[in-house]
Amino acid sequence: MDVTHTPVLTERVIDLLAPALRRPGAVVVDATVGLGGHSHALLEAFPQARLIGLDRDTTALEHSRRRLCGLGDRVDLEHAVYDQLPDVLERLGVPAVDGVLFDLGVSSMQLDLDERGFAYSRDAPLDMRMDQERGPTAADVLNEYDVDALTRILREYGEERFARRIARAVVTQRQSAPFTTSARLVDLVRDAIPAAARRTGGNPAKRTFQALRIEVNSELEVLERAVPAAFDALAVGGRLVVLSYHSLEDRLVKRALTPRSVPSVPPDMPVIPPDAQPTLRWLTRGAEPASDTEIEQNARAGSVRLRAAERTAAEPGRAHNPTGGVR
Repeated sequence: MDVTHTPVLTERVIDLLAPALRRPGAVVVDATVGLGGHSHALLEAFPQARLIGLDRDTTALEHSRRRLCGLGDRVDLEHAVYDQLPDVLERLGVPAVDGVLFDLGVSSMQLDLDERGFAYSRDAPLDMRMDQERGPTAADVLNEYDVDALTRILREYGEERFARRIARAVVTQRQSAPFTTSARLVDLVRDAIPAAARRTGGNPAKRTFQALRIEVNSELEVLERAVPAAFDALAVGGRLVVLSYHSLEDRLVKRALTPRSVPSVPPDMPVIPPDAQPTLRWLTRGAEPASDTEIEQNARAGSVRLRAAERTAAEPGRAHNPTGGVR
């Protein structure tokens, strides 16, 4: 396996985090450390910084440990889902951090390993768990959910127009034999949707696989908790960067952060009190795509959207750190 994959938008991520990570004693969190590509680049770019890397995938963590092992006590790697960041920081005795990076979605390693079941292009067990030590698999979802529940996740998480047709086909076919591998599901989706809809948009099973993966790993629920928690963990002047790969993630990130970028007072109030000032400043204009050049060099960048923000003030009542920053 190639463990030196090319991470997406590395130079842009470094540029956005640089003002915060050049500070003495800076701490950066890679909340989705994966194979360690972004983490390695950040540690090389900021030789005084400390990195805390989180991942729910134990296989990915092992590769990251090998990749980052030469950096010694500058690295802490934790088996954790990214909404557990506050607990990790408390356990490590870190009151606040200077940067947080999220690189969301499925990793190249997870796609490349057939036994993980993420790829619809190869026949494999229907697993799709990012943490293979716990939780239901995609096969469990297909074999246990009723038509309404399957329709909901396909429609909400896969934005699938033919969600109910696919759900009904799944429930019908599983009566003869449970679903265990991906090829049968791919065939079912292809047969369930109209022929005209199969002619465009790539593999018609793509949306179904996305929906199952999000459901199995509770990705949106976790992200909804994780983004505010990550911002709350930032010191004043700290920065948050999020790389999303589909519109559901990007909309959730925007929705979670936007209220912090406006004063918490009625719009007609002539004077904004100090404790009602915005605590967030956007560093990007909307969601940034990758350049054509980057997409040519790294196909995974084709769907990426980047948002970044800086913490401009502490929440009322937060304590000041002795070093001068607000923590």
